[in-house]
Amino acid sequence: MGMSNGFIKYTRIENDWIDPKIRLKNFEEMHVLLNDEDRRKQASRCMNCGVPMCQSAIKLGGMVTGCPLHNFIPEWNDALYKGQYDMAAWRLLKTSSFPEFTGRVCPALCEKACNCISMEKDYSDGKDIKDPVTIHDNELYIIEKAFESGYMKPQVPKVRSGKKIAVVGSGPAGLAVADLLNRRGHSVTVFEREDHVGGLLMYGIPNMKLDKKVIDRRVDLMKAEGVEFVCNANVGADKKAEELLKDFDAVALCCGAKKARKLNVAGEDSMGIYPAVDFLTAVTKEVVKGAQPFSLGDMDPRGKNVIIVGGGDTGNDCTGTCVRLGAANVVALEMMPKPPVERAENNPWPQWPKVLKTDYGQMEVIATQGEDPRVYKTTIKEIYQKDGHVTGVKTVQVEFRNVDGQRKLCEIEGTEKELKADMILVAAGFLGAEEYTPKAFGTEMTQRGTVAADEGKYKTSVEKVFACGDMRRGQSLVVWAIAEGRECAREIDRYLMGYTNL
Repeated sequence: MGMSNGFIKYTRIENDWIDPKIRLKNFEEMHVLLNDEDRRKQASRCMNCGVPMCQSAIKLGGMVTGCPLHNFIPEWNDALYKGQYDMAAWRLLKTSSFPEFTGRVCPALCEKACNCISMEKDYSDGKDIKDPVTIHDNELYIIEKAFESGYMKPQVPKVRSGKKIAVVGSGPAGLAVADLLNRRGHSVTVFEREDHVGGLLMYGIPNMKLDKKVIDRRVDLMKAEGVEFVCNANVGADKKAEELLKDFDAVALCCGAKKARKLNVAGEDSMGIYPAVDFLTAVTKEVVKGAQPFSLGDMDPRGKNVIIVGGGDTGNDCTGTCVRLGAANVVALEMMPKPPVERAENNPWPQWPKVLKTDYGQMEVIATQGEDPRVYKTTIKEIYQKDGHVTGVKTVQVEFRNVDGQRKLCEIEGTEKELKADMILVAAGFLGAEEYTPKAFGTEMTQRGTVAADEGKYKTSVEKVFACGDMRRGQSLVVWAIAEGRECAREIDRYLMGYTNL
């Protein structure tokens, strides 16, 4: 640890947000990075704890706290503080395949476990030392500095094993599998059904949150290192599973969990109702094309009253996207009750904090509409339509009750309301993987609609076929997909090289 009192001397300063009224004019990234001096000060706040919870990834209270990648956080914070940028990048890349992705979109499980939070009181000079280290922002600074300085160069394996692996899906899990197996000297081909590499990263996350040039930069590096990418290849549909089983020594299924949950209410078949990811995909394709104005057809929210069902990250992304495109009004329905502003007594550190989070999309609606778009404990009971197109909804408040010994979601009598709606985006989560690809390979499925593969082994019921990421674990975070992709790559390598008994 370079500065023993950095956490006392300096307060937490995050990357600044661009003002909503400015950033709403485009789909460019929304943050301004700190300068070099201030970023190094932030890194000096890391205490190099004897027990660094930030890199632990342990489950407490039913939720994971700490980094699933087990990043060497104190080490690269120390190197960053000392200005040893190449050293910081080297240590970061030892455990993290794509820090430029997680440094932008990860909710920072590491920071929620930072030991600074456990401080019992502030110091007398008024500085708040209870705020966690800016691990998320430090990570992004390190990797962007590495690309800027030329540290990030193609590392082509000197020896090839002669083994061939097919990776189906180019999201964060698939890219992580491909990256590590290629570095081990195997020949990797990635098959992607879309017209562009990146999967969820490309079309599931808006450009202002993750600029698509960042994905292209990494893919270009991987291509230079020998990874082959085949787009517009829908494995299980126009690309036969039998061909992959015949031509490759192993197959990794990394197709995500994109089977959208439906509302299951009357009128759901009306025009103007779309799965959230379909909407985000359509918009991002227009952004990538540089189209002006966007050509979205009936999916265009401009001038419309938009209702978004679901208050998670995807719902927030839809909120920010709709505001940018000129929606007249945005309402976001959240089934769960409003979280507390501060931790409850039964949710102590280092558990994941179950507290209210106001993300960029909600900030932007507050700036434009004057109020938070979220309506809690509420869901859609009925959808109104005219000439086949949605015109409004009836909502009702809900709550969980104990009914016959089971926890059930129940309506609260007398709480129905009617809202105008020209467009509804369903961001209510996913029901698992789309079945046609695993069905083509003959892999067993779980009751949750995911591909059956044991954690830590990632082998499916079919010889030489592996699965990881959301396709195996269900809808989750980018950082978990990368972590599983790295672990799956190790298991495939052991399988190919005959180390299965170790």
